[in-house]
Amino acid sequence: MRQRHAPAEGTVWLDADADTVEEHLALDEALLEEAHTGTQKTTVVRTWMAREPVVVVGSSSRLEDEVDLDACRATGVRIVRRPSGGLTVLLGPGCLMWSVVESFPDAAPSIDRIHARMLDPLCAALSRVVPTAGGVIRRGSSDLVVAGDTGPRKVSGNALRVRRHGVLYHGTLLDHFDLELVGRVLRHPPREPAYRAGRAHGAFLANLGLGTAALNAAVRDAFAPACCRSDWPRARVAELVALRYSRPEWNARL
Repeated sequence: MRQRHAPAEGTVWLDADADTVEEHLALDEALLEEAHTGTQKTTVVRTWMAREPVVVVGSSSRLEDEVDLDACRATGVRIVRRPSGGLTVLLGPGCLMWSVVESFPDAAPSIDRIHARMLDPLCAALSRVVPTAGGVIRRGSSDLVVAGDTGPRKVSGNALRVRRHGVLYHGTLLDHFDLELVGRVLRHPPREPAYRAGRAHGAFLANLGLGTAALNAAVRDAFAPACCRSDWPRARVAELVALRYSRPEWNARL
């Protein structure tokens, strides 16, 4: 039986024509606000891709611990900070981002239940199209991996932000990404899941190699949106970009 998301009030797919990483991060936060306040009661699912390499740090990440600032300056890679927790990632062409924002009128479930609610259907959908033996499975708290010759290799890292009545869950899907650049601009993380076993980025990460269309189809398969929309809270996104995501004091505050 297929594992799929089944929210009580339906799911919509959002096609948002935002231009920058800052706008996309602000959009995730704006959608979470709508879910928390009950303005948006349907679950919103979307995907997007950065047009250039950008380092995205977690809301509580310390830059010096996780980012090689000299390498970022030398390569021209910008640094922005997202609204969710977790460790630093590098985005860019070939790395598809996926987001799910869901409203919980009574109260958001536990963190473990949220991870399972979001990742189990995505694992099932990806495993139907990934050619590697064993498909895609969960490891650590919120990683997706495939089998590799040096052990399980990470193809997706995910993070969340929980408010009392809303959840933002978003993450990466490595497809045709520059994994060498990850090792240049990101330091070895200050904490890691046991299955990583100290491996450097290049020996730990892997690309799915499915193509953007196939990955989008897998996300749709996982969360089964009933319809599509293209309207998004542009004014609130612009406000959040101006207040936070474009400001050095926000991005470099730790």
